[in-house]
Amino acid sequence: MSDQKSKSVLGKGLSALIPRIPEHNVPSAMPVSRDGVQTSSTLEIEIARISPNPYQPRLDFDQRSLEELKQSIKQNGIIQPITVRRMIGGTFELISGERRVRASQEIGKKTIPAYIITVETDAEMLELGLIENLQRENLNPIEVSLSFKRLIDECSLTQDQVAEKVGKERSTVTNFLRLLKLPEKIRQGVRENKISMGHARALLGVADEKKQLKLFNKIIDDGWSVRKIEDEIKGKESKRTSRSTSSGSSKLRGDASFQQVETRLRHKLGTKVSVRKNSSGGGEIEIEYYNADDLERLIDLLDS
Repeated sequence: MSDQKSKSVLGKGLSALIPRIPEHNVPSAMPVSRDGVQTSSTLEIEIARISPNPYQPRLDFDQRSLEELKQSIKQNGIIQPITVRRMIGGTFELISGERRVRASQEIGKKTIPAYIITVETDAEMLELGLIENLQRENLNPIEVSLSFKRLIDECSLTQDQVAEKVGKERSTVTNFLRLLKLPEKIRQGVRENKISMGHARALLGVADEKKQLKLFNKIIDDGWSVRKIEDEIKGKESKRTSRSTSSGSSKLRGDASFQQVETRLRHKLGTKVSVRKNSSGGGEIEIEYYNADDLERLIDLLDS
């Protein structure tokens, strides 16, 4: 398979690799080919012959969700086949469907329906595995963030390319990546669904890690909402600005409007923005960016 043909199908989901094959036309084991990638129709393969996906983006498997899936499989069977690639020695490596495999094992099933596709390189395997899981699986925000980062770091994709492949806006990819800047304790809280992504994004508006953790504890212990966190952050910023202006020889006209401008800039640019003024009436605007791709995004926004 040529690199050009390989690139043409990666990122479009496995539906681009697996054509619809009428059962009366194609025998169950007959290989077919599309876009340079060979596939076969659905086959029942032994679960014991399947090894895990080494590029699995899922870090956490919710037991309650797994129990629900087990009950569904008992009643309805496997509706969506898993996807594997053939390895040496008659074994297979999982591309997508680890929850289905786990659930099937736990209820005692010996075989599982699977699409078998040919993936020639580990780089293709990584990209297919990550993108397919991002499109199909219910990953938590940190798992999504780490998957985006791996696509950038290990597959040499830009944020724009990642956004295109997973069908998201560029700003969405950037916002997920920014979650990785949070302290590990807060990231773990997001993974365990103790706080929402909205909470996490609000905490990104606080530069000091100790203050972030203090607010995180307020969310856990006192049930603070996203709005409460945002109001708390704005209130502290307002007090800090007030102290700053009181020491200067000049005062900006309308402190409330000043805070609104800063908030509008943060929402517009999708990142942390700090506006400072000096005693002469001027000041500076500080815009935070995540990496080189994020800087390009901000430049595009400012140019538009």
